[in-house]
Amino acid sequence: MPAHPLKILIYSHDTFGLGHIRRCLAIARSLRHSPANILILSGSPLVGRFKIPTGIDFVRIPGMIKVTNERYLPLSIKLEPSEVLSIRKNVILATAMTFKPDFFIVDKAPLGLKREAMETLCWLKDHLSSCTSILGLRDIMDSAASTVDEWRSKGIYEAMDELYDEIWIYGSRELYDPIREYRIPPDIASKMHFTGYIPRKVPSPEQIGSTRANFGIEDDEKLILVTPGGGGDGHPMLRYFLEAFAPSRGGIPGRTRVVIVTGPFISEKNYQELVALCNERRYTTLRFHRGMESLIGAAQVVVSMGGYNTICEIASQKKPFLIIPRTVPREEQLIRAAVLSSNGFCDYIDPRRPDLQILRGKILKLLDNGVSYREKMATFPFMAFDVIRERILQNRKGNRS
Repeated sequence: MPAHPLKILIYSHDTFGLGHIRRCLAIARSLRHSPANILILSGSPLVGRFKIPTGIDFVRIPGMIKVTNERYLPLSIKLEPSEVLSIRKNVILATAMTFKPDFFIVDKAPLGLKREAMETLCWLKDHLSSCTSILGLRDIMDSAASTVDEWRSKGIYEAMDELYDEIWIYGSRELYDPIREYRIPPDIASKMHFTGYIPRKVPSPEQIGSTRANFGIEDDEKLILVTPGGGGDGHPMLRYFLEAFAPSRGGIPGRTRVVIVTGPFISEKNYQELVALCNERRYTTLRFHRGMESLIGAAQVVVSMGGYNTICEIASQKKPFLIIPRTVPREEQLIRAAVLSSNGFCDYIDPRRPDLQILRGKILKLLDNGVSYREKMATFPFMAFDVIRERILQNRKGNRS
């Protein structure tokens, strides 16, 4: 046990969605008893909505919204994108210089948004050799061809080789092998450690019962939970579900409830349209629910997009689920859905070939009998916290291996 708590700085570039900040929080919670003081650099406007335990705090950098894979605009303040990026870059660097972390964990983007973390990574390498820089990557980034092209054009392979001590893959190599798919050179592959997936909090039966009671769900009623995650691009998926269960197609089975959590980033126009439609059918509609774990626990079936965070939340509770993935601007969710489905963990439908009757049938099948999926999910590779703590321990002792 170290004489003083470790200092861990986690950087999450994304500002549009909930997955990155939830993943960073889950990792921070698992490490705070190391013991450690943990700062999370984030552009998320929703950081204040989460319960933050002792030992963890945030440094909020100005938010930016992705318009395309290459174009970002300020989330709120009326400045030029270059001005906001300059502020973000300076805040990241100043935080690292002042905090002097023992570990700097970068989430997903090796150089940060528009290379904003590169100066900080270089400063740590040149001036704080005691700091271990770690890149954390989700299981699947995008299609192999797109990822290789992007990493080659942006110098990502060089950054992983020169600026990082370790690379953590938050997934299972047996399910998806990014070393092979993304043509990782041997020198970089030697730094890679597969952690398994990141588990999420599992609520108690009392918490689940309280949630069902709060939503007025009777003991003999089933619940279908529908959520696209952050909701910025989830409207088509929600409409797809609603069309599949339109009254003209038979609606929802008796003694079945529907709760739709749209995500906080859905547009006001789309949200109001969904609320009006759901009110007609007596579905419950929310933008955001702070206790999503308990709401997932209260459901018999979950319908979601294929985001990494949402999948981990659902699988942690062994809930039968169906994925309706997005396919643009990245194919990550589609690939994840196909991989998990082919291994028996869930079902999915390809939105590029929509069939309302097939979608309806798949969800009803899960609602009536999801036993095989629940049994299979008992084997889901949730080892990340143990592996991450082990890596931190080894690096703390200077035993990189």
